[in-house]
Order: sequence, then structure tokens, then C-alpha cells
Amino acid sequence: MKLHCRIAGQGAPLILLHGLLGSLDNWQTPARRFARHFQVFAVDQRNHGHSPHGDPISFDAMAADVLEFMDAHGLAGAHLLGHSMGGKTAMQFALRHPERVRKLVVVDVAPRAYPPHHAPALAALLALDLRAFHRRDQLDAALAKSIEDPVVRRFLLKNAARDAAGAFRWKANLRGLWENHERLAAAVSGDIPFTKPALFVRGEKSDCIGEADLELIGRLFPRATVRTIAGAGHWVHADEPEALCETVLKFLAGTGQSAPAGARE
Repeated sequence: MKLHCRIAGQGAPLILLHGLLGSLDNWQTPARRFARHFQVFAVDQRNHGHSPHGDPISFDAMAADVLEFMDAHGLAGAHLLGHSMGGKTAMQFALRHPERVRKLVVVDVAPRAYPPHHAPALAALLALDLRAFHRRDQLDAALAKSIEDPVVRRFLLKNAARDAAGAFRWKANLRGLWENHERLAAAVSGDIPFTKPALFVRGEKSDCIGEADLELIGRLFPRATVRTIAGAGHWVHADEPEALCETVLKFLAGTGQSAPAGARE
């Protein structure tokens, strides 16, 4: 599957992977900062943004997409950075193809299974008949009946685009994501741990990486370090982009010496 991407900068390759119902646009601010030091490949994952829609919808399939993407761009190896669903894709890729990963960065997600908490958002979007709306504020007002948080609504409605005739359409494959949302809440798996340096970044206000997750992180990623970004929720790169960039750049520029499994500040 040929993934859509945006490339900027020069240097060692760094691949950015967004979360569920996101797109490469979610990384705009950090990508500009990272591009001062790396060749940045911000990617739309399958069924999102401008990338193709298709089955299967699973972390194995999305990890295979990353491998195909790297081969197509002549990347023998790269740093991988993923948020939420993208973090699980990055973890799955690192466990399947460790020789292709230089360093791994995972933002606010653990390797474990989660409750399918995106189901209400997917259901709310699918309930909207786009043919009935002509303005974005109308979409927002209709979605507000199900999604109270205006920040979440703005994020979700980035999936609404105009077609050639000016009518709204969904960029993401909402039906496919809905039918497979339990797969996207599943754990990542691997028989052999990823033994290269890994960084897990969590938001202080998020509960997606808890103390109980550190044992599993340390087992699958024994050289992992966990860092907490003060003031950030789940969307760390939107809430505290400068702090996230500083944390990631410091890690990527490091010597790569072993850290205790699950080491944290």
C-alpha cells in the first residue's frame, strides 16, 4: 500500500506516525522542529488522511505498510516515532523488524490491550449524514450532541473534507475503522524483545501509560526509558509540543547506552 507522506529536512531519517482518526497534519509543529536535525517523513497510515483505504486493519498490516514505505524510499533504517495508534504501529514494526529501526519513540500508549474507547467517537461521526450539511459549523453543532469537548470535535472534524463538487466527505475510512476498532485496541506482540534504545513519553494528565504498564514495557523493550511531560494530556504533541520536541531530540541525540528497563524521571 503506497502511503501518502510529507518529507522535510535532511539527515538521518525519522518517520512520524499519527494516531487513530488523525493524519500527518497532526505533526506539523513538531515536524518543523525535527526537520532542523533529521529528514522527516510524516506519514498518513492506511485508512487515514490521503493514504489508500483497505483491509486488513490491524497493527501487523500497518507495520507491513511501514516496511513497504521504507523500501520504496530506500531507507535501510530509520528512527520511528508514533503517537497512540501510531505508537502501537511503531512498536509492532520494531518487534517484527528490529534491524530496520535505529531508535524507537512511543507517545502515550503502552503495548497492552485497551478498552475500545474510540468506539463512541466513531459511532458519532458515522451517525452524521454529510449530505445534510453545507458548513463546518453545522457539522460541529451536530457533533456536539454526542461529543461535548470542542477540542475533540475539532480534531475529529479534521476528517471532513470537500469533494470536487464542494460537498463534504470523510477522508478516513470510518466504516472500516468502526468494524475493526477492537483490533485497534489490541496489544502488540513479539517473540523477541526489541533491544535497541526506546523512549516512552506520557502526558502527565493522561492515564494511557500507568505504573502497572512498566513491567510489560520493560519486558518487550528492555532498554526503554519513560518520560512524563508536565501539563500534557493524551495529545502530548498538541498540548506541549516544545517539551515533547526537547525530550525526543535529547533522546535521539544520545549515545544510546543502555538504560534500566522502565527507567523514568
